[in-house]
Formats: sequence, C-alpha cells, structure tokens
Amino acid sequence: MGKGNKRVSTDGGDGLSSNPFGGLDLGGLPSAPEASSPVRPAKEEKTAKKNRGRLDVKCEKAGRGGKTVTVVSGWKGIANEEKQVLAKSIQKRCGVGGAVKNGNIEIQGDKREEAKAVLEDAGFRVVFAGG
Repeated sequence: MGKGNKRVSTDGGDGLSSNPFGGLDLGGLPSAPEASSPVRPAKEEKTAKKNRGRLDVKCEKAGRGGKTVTVVSGWKGIANEEKQVLAKSIQKRCGVGGAVKNGNIEIQGDKREEAKAVLEDAGFRVVFAGG
C-alpha cells in the first residue's frame, strides 16, 4: 500500500452532514414523537404459573456402572411425548445425553439444578429427593 495518502477522515467532515432520508415522501405517516414526552414502560403482567404437579429429582448411581444419573420421577397425567420434549430441553441446557426410560427422564451426570430450572419454567413444582 505504502504510496499516497488514501486514508478516510473519521472526524465527521462534510461528507457525513447530508441526511440520506431527507428527500423521502412520508406519504401521510405520523411525525416522530417529541423528545420531551415521557415514555411509559409497558405494564408488567404477573402471570401466575400453573402448578402442574410435583416432580422428584434425584441422583442415582446404583446399577449404572458407577456413573451418576439424574432421574426425574413422579409424573402424573403427563404424556410420553411431553416427557420427550422436556428431556430434550434439559439435555440441551445441560449439554449432556439422556433418555425417557420406564416413564422417568434420565439425564447423564449430576444435573439436578439445571433440570429443576427447566421443569419449573414448564410449571412443575420440583423437589430434590434422596441424598
């Protein structure tokens, strides 16, 4: 590059003073709101989460070759398809594998806190069971 001074000025010079939208026809659009008018924040609606039941979340190690597994049990009236969706979202949040076996969600590793957060967002009351 070395030859000549081909630098672009960044001091705001004359080239930046034109308004590219100045010549547009507003076509009956309302003008911009006044800067002095107070902006009211949107009303925060309290959405009461529906309690969909109690779920027990526990860690198990027995019979799994020494591997720790987080088990979510206590499902009442929940379809297997919804369990599959919840299992997938827990797996995604934790970054681990898992499955739905015998009507329970099993997640690899000790992921009780992450599972609790996902299940509470879905409206369940989560209780840690066991030690």
